[in-house]
Amino acid sequence: MSQSDSRLPLPGPAAIQSMPIDTRGLIRVGARPGFLDYLIQLWDHRQFVFYDAKARVQSGNRRDRLGSAWLVLNPVFNGLTFFLIFGLLLGTGRGIENFVGYLIIGVFIFQMSSRAITNGARSIQGNRAVIQAFNFPRATLPVAVNLRELLAGIPVILSMLVLVLLLPPTEGITFLWLLIIPALLLQTLFNLGVGMILARIISTVNDVTHLLNFAMRVWMYGSGVFFSFDSYIEDKTLLAIVELNPLYVVLNIIRDCVLYATVPEWQSWAILTVWGLAAVVVGFIYFWKAEESYGRE
Repeated sequence: MSQSDSRLPLPGPAAIQSMPIDTRGLIRVGARPGFLDYLIQLWDHRQFVFYDAKARVQSGNRRDRLGSAWLVLNPVFNGLTFFLIFGLLLGTGRGIENFVGYLIIGVFIFQMSSRAITNGARSIQGNRAVIQAFNFPRATLPVAVNLRELLAGIPVILSMLVLVLLLPPTEGITFLWLLIIPALLLQTLFNLGVGMILARIISTVNDVTHLLNFAMRVWMYGSGVFFSFDSYIEDKTLLAIVELNPLYVVLNIIRDCVLYATVPEWQSWAILTVWGLAAVVVGFIYFWKAEESYGRE
């Protein structure tokens, strides 16, 4: 560079020009979408929900030599225990027509509902690593859990019906058995709703998980799984309140269809429908409102 070039003035700083940017289409990462948009996102993840549920059903008991047979063996052993204690020793089956079938239906259906609610309640807390690593609607987790329990419940229900057919006093197959399907679907909606409510609570207060088993035990005794309330509750008002229990209602519907060849009363269907729809609507809204907080506590 020559001496004359070194005396040239240095260029001034480049001028900074402001450019308008349209941010209306931008969404903050992790922001909670509107409720309808949230439901659409959940529908868009339906394949993930289905394949996750299917894969977990197939691998759920892979460490056990008997595998998925434990889905049936667990309620069978529990039912046998309840039969020995309450049926033979305490005589709670007196006055109940076909107490064996009554007990089988109670234990099998209760365990399906208990597993769905308990696992759904733990779905957020048990998948924190996945939640922190990926962006997806968190409701897919409890929904996948309930779909998994519904798929896993198919052989359980079939086994329950086979036992009712084989163990004396045996029952015959009627077209009323088809009513088991809508009854279980309504109960699944209830289980999903309750599981979603508990999933949000447990994501903040993990201590609630320690109360789940106690709550499920109270629910079992309060649902007439292995005895009839008619033999123990004389107060009609109290009996009417107890009979509003959704599990009690679904057990009565299935028992009427399978054991007694009786069309369930419309009041039972109305109560179960209200419980199922109310639980799933409240559960979804309550769960959605905390969408941004999951995995951050």
